[in-house]
Amino acid sequence: MRILIAEDDDIIADGLSRSLRQAGYSVDWAAHGEAAEAALLANEYDLLVLDLGLPRLSGLEVLKRLRSRHSTLPVLILTALDGTHDRVRGLDLGADDYMVKPFELAELEARVRALTRRAGGNSPAIVCGSLSFDPVGRVTQIGGVPLDLSAREIGLLEILLSRMGRLVSKDQLVDHLCGWGEEVSHNAIEVYVHRLRKKLEPGGIKIATVRGLGYCLERPQGE
Repeated sequence: MRILIAEDDDIIADGLSRSLRQAGYSVDWAAHGEAAEAALLANEYDLLVLDLGLPRLSGLEVLKRLRSRHSTLPVLILTALDGTHDRVRGLDLGADDYMVKPFELAELEARVRALTRRAGGNSPAIVCGSLSFDPVGRVTQIGGVPLDLSAREIGLLEILLSRMGRLVSKDQLVDHLCGWGEEVSHNAIEVYVHRLRKKLEPGGIKIATVRGLGYCLERPQGE
């Protein structure tokens, strides 16, 4: 799942990004309202974490424009301790939940899980042969046995499953795995694929390399 963090405080944004990536989410970061608006228009997200005190374009205006496009994207707003008025306005404009700064990362992660779970409803697991992946719970199993995957490996598997049987380029993998401003080289992608492949192959799940182009998660015969 992909989350956009719209937050102008570098320290808060970095902490949020690291925490959510460790939990297995793909994260983008926008440092001001105009960047957030551009990202929302250009990409599909599963959740928006929105600071209401953004420069250039306020968080309330970002939210107002989002809802004017009839988007049902879940929105978690962040407000200052004395921002009761803005908090009420944000909820009235269609935010789904709010948190007051300063907050505990563990609580934010719990609220993120609740919002993505609510938005996903009873989303069925994605199945590939003996492998099943729960996109909401971020749980992967082979033959009913949970698989121990890192956050990067979960993100990699997620995009390969979404394009099962089709080529995924290294550039597409980089875009999916990385937030804005954070670089991951093609060599690093090769390492992540190698590690994931070793964990999947005992269950008969194969990731094919298309030399010079990218990778393909092979669709099991008969599916």
